[in-house]
Amino acid sequence: MTDNRIKKSCSVFMAIVLFLLSGCGYKITVPALKHAEPAAEIAEADDTDETEDTVGPSGDLIIDDDFTEKSSRWNVYKESGGNATVTIGQGKLTLHILSPGIKGHSVQLYYDGFELLEGGRYHFSCEISSDVERHFEWRIQQNGGDYHPYASDTQVEIGPQPTEFSCDFIMEEASDPSPRLCFNLGDADSAQGLGEHTIVLDNVILTADTSAAKEIDREQIMTDININQIGYHPEDEKRAVFRKKDNGDDHFDVIDTKTGKSVLQGDITEGLTYGSSGDRVCYADFSELKTPGKYKVTGPVSGESYEFVIADDVYDDALVDSLRMLYLQRCGCELSKELAGDFGHGPCHTEEAQVYGSSEYIDVSGGWHDAGDYGRYVVPGAKTVADLLLSYELYPSAFGDNNNIPESGNGIPDILDEARYELDWMFKMQAGDGGVYHKVTGLEFDDFCLANECTAKLYVLPKSKTASADFAAAMYMAARVYRGIDPEFADRCISAADRALEYYEAHAKESNFTNPGDVKTGEYGDGCSVDEYLWAICEGYKTTGDARFEKKLADVDFSKIKNDGLGWDDMSGYAYYAYMSTDKPMISTFDFEKRFYEYVDNIKEISLRREAYGSSIGSDYPWGSNMIIANNGMALLMAYGFKHDEEYRLAAKRQLDYLLGTNSTSYCFLTGYGTQTPEHPHHRPSEALQECMKGMLVGGPDSRLEDPYAKAVLSGLPKARCYVDNAQSYSCNEITIYWNSPLCFLFAGLK
Repeated sequence: MTDNRIKKSCSVFMAIVLFLLSGCGYKITVPALKHAEPAAEIAEADDTDETEDTVGPSGDLIIDDDFTEKSSRWNVYKESGGNATVTIGQGKLTLHILSPGIKGHSVQLYYDGFELLEGGRYHFSCEISSDVERHFEWRIQQNGGDYHPYASDTQVEIGPQPTEFSCDFIMEEASDPSPRLCFNLGDADSAQGLGEHTIVLDNVILTADTSAAKEIDREQIMTDININQIGYHPEDEKRAVFRKKDNGDDHFDVIDTKTGKSVLQGDITEGLTYGSSGDRVCYADFSELKTPGKYKVTGPVSGESYEFVIADDVYDDALVDSLRMLYLQRCGCELSKELAGDFGHGPCHTEEAQVYGSSEYIDVSGGWHDAGDYGRYVVPGAKTVADLLLSYELYPSAFGDNNNIPESGNGIPDILDEARYELDWMFKMQAGDGGVYHKVTGLEFDDFCLANECTAKLYVLPKSKTASADFAAAMYMAARVYRGIDPEFADRCISAADRALEYYEAHAKESNFTNPGDVKTGEYGDGCSVDEYLWAICEGYKTTGDARFEKKLADVDFSKIKNDGLGWDDMSGYAYYAYMSTDKPMISTFDFEKRFYEYVDNIKEISLRREAYGSSIGSDYPWGSNMIIANNGMALLMAYGFKHDEEYRLAAKRQLDYLLGTNSTSYCFLTGYGTQTPEHPHHRPSEALQECMKGMLVGGPDSRLEDPYAKAVLSGLPKARCYVDNAQSYSCNEITIYWNSPLCFLFAGLK
């Protein structure tokens, strides 16, 4: 560089010019505060103290802009071969880049913890130097979703002498309470030939003139009367939850929305104080209303509920769409416009994938895209298959052959066609020694594009004990279910399951799966694989009756199974059910029934007598809380099938009611259903098309605030209300195949 201090100015006019020429500041409107995926797609989430000031000296939005002390809001993200360390002190930030990687964001220095208001005018400036000549990109960007920039420059030239640059811009999009300032300092495709070098940053300033800006509306959209927004069967318990017990409501009316007239009036009944939501509630029981129609519940002070339906077939469409979601998540095949509508696309991910750590390539096409990303994982895939097969085993009459998928009309229930699509892929994931590869993904998450437009290289990640045991259990189940449809397929399932179980036993003392250092996609790690092994043993015996499984059961160390449930990491509930539902159970010193009913009776007690909205989850709402609630509903229906105690069925129904709107957020968490429904899921196809796919169960409240957007807008709220409908909030609003599958079970079991 010939100039000692090069100044760059990007006025509003220049922002428009750069947009036209190079994509600076391009606009994709994503509503704020409307409206599953680690932040490691672009950058790691930080542990910002939410009580820390968000404005620095003299109105600067950057705390400690002169680097006089270490700020927790500066951090570095590394991927694709990038590696770097950060040092803050003596008035500067020093980034020592050990390896620049092969992408622009392989080394990304970033800062979180400020907000941009729609209509606000912002000034950004910075001083930076590099001990080698290079260029880099800075961005003030969406911190989630598609990570698009609000302002940026892709070609800032720097060298040993400090370069100062500045940019003025107007925030033209909806307010963003959690953007990210980042410096992409990797070496995209090694184009610059960079090696180890050092970057020095100083005087980072971001100031705002918000006199004409729109303030962020942080109020959650909630109704004071919450009901199941899809509706009820005529004979169901029907209960509305009034949010405010002491506001003066003493009676309720049910209004026929067609005539506008009251068809039922009743007294408000005593409710509970629900600590997780902060609400002290009361109830309106309108179970005696059985006439089909469309209705609302009203109160003199609380107003009116959202509309709902009473009908014999009230859940039929939702069940079909919840299953069709799996079809729309299919990988490796064409999704025709005729069947998939706007979500149709050509074949995706059909190329052979490299077995990680080797030169071998294998065909692993097929299966379902797991979640908001395009990865395919055996562990959650096996749970999803298990839920579908159990749904069919217990409630076969709930499923037809006309769900508008390619196999419809072939004489086989579509739920079994869908499960087989995943099973056929799982066969490809089994290696010659019987072990099952854990997953097939890229090294990082895909960009926000349609599946057939993704070009990242695919890798088959190492075999794992959990994948092998889950594979075995699902295959034993499949052999049982498909025996009368395709005997040869059933035999193949048993053979593959036997080999997978043998692999597990030969490697039982080895460590469980963890991601290799350069792999950033979903890990599905699990510290204990004994519950998966137990599940495989119980399913193997239930299907075959072979005495060899009883010998295997005798060697299981039950003390290692700490948590019970039906989640992808706690599979003990499936094992208990398989054991208890076998005609002639294996002899065991372990009391399966006692353990099962300890688990189920606890969640029944929470739902019916401790939680005002009927949730069975207790006081902590983790990532994917809606899955836990749906899983608990499954377990309660399993218990009902054994004992026919109506309390089990009632508690299961309350889990479904919660998911469909009887909750403190007032959301029906199934996309495309209800009056207040998620519109901005963290889901690549939906974001690429700017259209929400119908029939997906979103993750729901996450009281741990596990993404930057959630931290920005939900901090301080009661745990059960920590939900936001925004694509940036992957911990609240991602979707997965294995959240939909227990919901399908609930719809079928309560049909």
